[in-house]
Amino acid sequence: MEEAILKVENVSKTFGKGEAMNKVLDNVSLEIHKGEFASLMGSSGSGKSTLLYLIGGLDTDYEGSIYISGQKMTGMKESEMSRLRLAKIGFIFQFYNLVQNLSVEDNILLPIKMAKKNVPGYKEKLEEILEITGLTEKRKQKPSQLSGGQQQRVSIARAVLSEPEILLADEPTGNLDSKTTIEIMELFKRINQEKGITFLQVTHSQETAEYGNRIIRLDSGRLVG
Repeated sequence: MEEAILKVENVSKTFGKGEAMNKVLDNVSLEIHKGEFASLMGSSGSGKSTLLYLIGGLDTDYEGSIYISGQKMTGMKESEMSRLRLAKIGFIFQFYNLVQNLSVEDNILLPIKMAKKNVPGYKEKLEEILEITGLTEKRKQKPSQLSGGQQQRVSIARAVLSEPEILLADEPTGNLDSKTTIEIMELFKRINQEKGITFLQVTHSQETAEYGNRIIRLDSGRLVG
């Protein structure tokens, strides 16, 4: 089997101290391989979003080790971590985190500009991702002119444009109605299959989880399957 794109080894995470101490993750180990579409499930408070944030390097205070594409993230300097995130990891959140005064096109290109990459060099990829996400006609519009589902498509296009090795999605359809949820999940499936981008999504919905090809369950901070 191919090298794991993501490796989590004996990761534990605690919030608070003394009597108020709460162990949110307890000795979690897992591997995700290239091209997988994995769904991380668990009830509210099971630690699934916390684990996703650790994997994404958004929280670095934990025990254990995390590797992305063979690189050990644990203990990395913030500057190295930022470079790794920009190069290898895409994020999609429940809230779209779009810049309201920028057009759809400029929101999608924002991480490319922030990474000081050659924006004209992404012209073809931009056209392709606008087509895949169904946003070609909306490219000059502002987020306030779009529906919730369309705004989430912008955040997906933004995350996919630089073709990260792994996409991390935290309850990506949590704010959407059931029809739009299906459309977004079908879009994820298409991106996973056509671009070979590895997906790890956090969800509490069995229906949404089943779009993936593997379900990982967390219960009270421990993996249960």
